[in-house]
Amino acid sequence: MIAALYANLRRPPRTPSEWAADAVRAAAIVGFVVAAVTLPATDAAVLSMTLPAVMLARMLGLRAGFDLATCLTVIVAAGSNVIDLYRAWTGWDLVVHAVCTGVLAAVALVLLDDTGVIARTGRRRTPIVVATGAGLALSAVWEMVEWFGYRFITDSIFVTYDDTIGDMVAGGIGALVAGILASRLPLTRGDRAAV
Repeated sequence: MIAALYANLRRPPRTPSEWAADAVRAAAIVGFVVAAVTLPATDAAVLSMTLPAVMLARMLGLRAGFDLATCLTVIVAAGSNVIDLYRAWTGWDLVVHAVCTGVLAAVALVLLDDTGVIARTGRRRTPIVVATGAGLALSAVWEMVEWFGYRFITDSIFVTYDDTIGDMVAGGIGALVAGILASRLPLTRGDRAAV
């Protein structure tokens, strides 16, 4: 599996969408480095969470559009925190939770399939069920991270019961939609290195 991940990482971009995804990935890396030097440690830490997602998208050999969507989504999610959009725009938090969780649940589908955790049944409902479950799990983990940050790092993190449950519901809905789309569309390139 490591060899396939490395081969997908090394494969040069071939289409405009692949070039765009790599440009966004590079911007995420540069943005984090600049943030680490110029912003408070908490903001740099938030931006650092984009790096595993943008790199994993490339390493898994995701289709160009899905790769680009993954990169943009996690950067928008983290950047919205850094520039305080979640407080400024009512409802933005729920939109980002739905979209970001949906995208990450679809990435989780690819990863779970590649590692043999889920069997290739050929049934259309499998990605729907697995993506929804993965999305709800990711939502729960994220809310625990928020609580931990609020409890032990800074009380400027907005954490309430209603916010937590609302975020998890939005994430679950996003993951369900991602599962439905994944049951109908391929998520990976046809020429990717087999994992």
